[in-house]
Amino acid sequence: MLLSRNFLKDYVDLDDNVSIHDLAEAMTKVGNEYDSEGKLINAKNLVIGEVLECEKHPDSDHLHVCKVDTGDKVLQIVCGAPNCRKGLKVIVALPGAKLPGKDINKSSIRGVESNGMLCSIAELGLDEKFLKPEDKEGICELDNSAKPGEDPIKFLGLDDEVIDFDLTANRGDLLSIIGMAYEVGAIYSKKVKEIDLKHSEEKEETNFKVKIDTDNCKMFLAREVRNVKIEESPKEIKEKLIASGIRPINNVVDISNYVMLETGQPLHFYDADKLNGLIEVRMAEEGEKLTTLDSKERTLSKDDIVISDGKKAIGLAGVMGGLETEITENTKNIIVESAIFDSVKVRRTSNKILRSEASNRFEKGLDPNRTYMAMERACTLLEKYAYAKILKGMAKYDKTEKEPKKIDITNTKINKVLGSNIDIKDTINVLERLGFEVQQHVDNKDLLTVIVPTRRLDISIPEDLIEEVGRIYGVDNIEGKVMVLPLKEGTFDRKIRDIRNEMVDLGLSETLTYSLVNEKESSMFTLGDKESIKILSPLTEERSHLRQSLITSLYKIYEYNLARNISDVSIFEIGKAFYKDGESYNERNKLAALMTGKYIEGLHGKDVDFYVVKGIVEEVLDFLGYGGRYSFLQDNNKIPKDFHPGISAVISVNNDIVGVIGKLNPKICSKDVYAFEIDLDKLGEKRVSKMKYKEISKFPSVKKDIAVIVDKNVSASEMQKIIKSNGGKLLINNYVFDLYEGIGIPKGKKSIAFTLEIGAQDKTLTDEEIANVVTKITDALKKKYGAELRS
Repeated sequence: MLLSRNFLKDYVDLDDNVSIHDLAEAMTKVGNEYDSEGKLINAKNLVIGEVLECEKHPDSDHLHVCKVDTGDKVLQIVCGAPNCRKGLKVIVALPGAKLPGKDINKSSIRGVESNGMLCSIAELGLDEKFLKPEDKEGICELDNSAKPGEDPIKFLGLDDEVIDFDLTANRGDLLSIIGMAYEVGAIYSKKVKEIDLKHSEEKEETNFKVKIDTDNCKMFLAREVRNVKIEESPKEIKEKLIASGIRPINNVVDISNYVMLETGQPLHFYDADKLNGLIEVRMAEEGEKLTTLDSKERTLSKDDIVISDGKKAIGLAGVMGGLETEITENTKNIIVESAIFDSVKVRRTSNKILRSEASNRFEKGLDPNRTYMAMERACTLLEKYAYAKILKGMAKYDKTEKEPKKIDITNTKINKVLGSNIDIKDTINVLERLGFEVQQHVDNKDLLTVIVPTRRLDISIPEDLIEEVGRIYGVDNIEGKVMVLPLKEGTFDRKIRDIRNEMVDLGLSETLTYSLVNEKESSMFTLGDKESIKILSPLTEERSHLRQSLITSLYKIYEYNLARNISDVSIFEIGKAFYKDGESYNERNKLAALMTGKYIEGLHGKDVDFYVVKGIVEEVLDFLGYGGRYSFLQDNNKIPKDFHPGISAVISVNNDIVGVIGKLNPKICSKDVYAFEIDLDKLGEKRVSKMKYKEISKFPSVKKDIAVIVDKNVSASEMQKIIKSNGGKLLINNYVFDLYEGIGIPKGKKSIAFTLEIGAQDKTLTDEEIANVVTKITDALKKKYGAELRS
């Protein structure tokens, strides 16, 4: 939103000693940030001059040597403009002047001294869209009322100052000069002036009709205006439009833009003679065509709101009018539209067609009372500047709520939330400066009823009022206090932090990646049984879908590192993954890691393989209290196709799958890259008891190795369960240390060797006790799997 100081002064008396920078900073302090502030034209050291003499340059066929009266002296200036001539009033950039992109100094042009430059409008730095061809092709020709020595910028009405605000989405009221006036008035304790809505009406009553065939139009007002005279807008309107970033066109079109800037309510003017006495608002038909004001044919969808003459579409509601009914120099009679359309529908259409000043305001929401105000203001200005005759009556459709909101709040609550000690008189003063009506209850002086005008759509609950009091009273004015309240350590996010620290301790580096990926990547590393979620308005196709797996993002980081010759990668991420299941949208917290190359352990590097990654998962699950409750199962029906089918497994806790681990499929990556992913939400559903610790035995343990021959389809994990269940309390640990197939082993069989650690807490075991444990285990393996001890 561009705020013109001159435009603002029409509605609030801003002191001249308040600089544009001070105003911008004051607005920032109450929550309205700005991108830039300064003069509309930044050129310096310019004066009006009169060309007294204009002779040809002795050494050029296109240059002129001019004598120019600048008020206090006559300067010799060399000029190359084709329209330079004697008697012309011009803009003179004196030596030392600063223009956009250049500094002006005394110089010699082909041997002739030149003391400045005669300027075109384009050279002053005015935006290209405001320039006419003559503004760029020759020097500016001022009219005869210009006096040499005076300020040409002021003479041209370009001496305005402008602030470019970056407003928050909820402050649609500030997309108007009047809205800004209320905000500035609250800051500087100034009253906002009433807008002039007075105009006359003809005795003839309008017969124009309005028909609304969609719930996406809440209000539609139409007035009939006749005998307008199309001409150039008056100087004061053009100046304010330019300062507000809008190009002047003619008096009628300019009035619609001017009123939109004043009130925040977009208007549209139709050539009444091109209508059939009717305006209809409806949803477009699928594939319906409309040529808009920019002469482009648009193909519409059933989600677009259109304005129709009862037969065909003549405009896109809230976005752009149609070419067929535009205002031209031959227009005599017009229909003025002031309406409110569904903000979501307008935004979707504008994203597809064109974002404009009007659509921006419809998207933020409009005050229904301002819709009426804007209509009357347009009639006032059309009568004044276009000599219009306003017909009596108005065609209208109105389903809006126009009563102001009433909110009860106590000053005690305001101070409690703000941590302040604001007197109730100051609270009332702040609210009244904002233009709110405040009623203090007689029986309870602390209780206030605040009547909020409909222009403040962002205020609906007591907390909104507290924010208003805080920002206008001034956060800097609230005395700081030491917090006095009981505190206790929270548990939110503690587990995530613990997991993060554990992964770092295990030697992996944390990453933070985008949740948005392309359509193909969104379903990678999943079983494909869930639907990916596409965002409504992606900036690029590469960021169009939400990921279902974090491994997708980690793999892209691996590719980035590989392209830079970094082959040792051990990374992890804790983040969210998303999917759609039927009509339900879901998000899950997940832990994922990707490893390849060398895994650093102390001073020695170890090649990453399946067992290294499996060890990382085991450490994490043990750390979280799931020790002895998890297993790794090879089930290709539950393993995503993007993993290697023979070097992958699902991670099961309490016989429930919570993740996947394995090598990436060679079709995706030819190198040895391993990854795992755990659903932390699903894992968290498995309760863990407090960890129990026992004293390390003072007595020595004994390790015994056994090698057994079993069928190939018997897994080591299944055998370990049998070993554990039959080893009893004396079996401390067991693990696989060898797998062998080949000479001496029958076909269809394999040899698996286990290390058994046996010991007791209270004594040193005898050979007989140790042998009994080993015998019991081997007998159980023989009975269950037909295992034979390998000699």
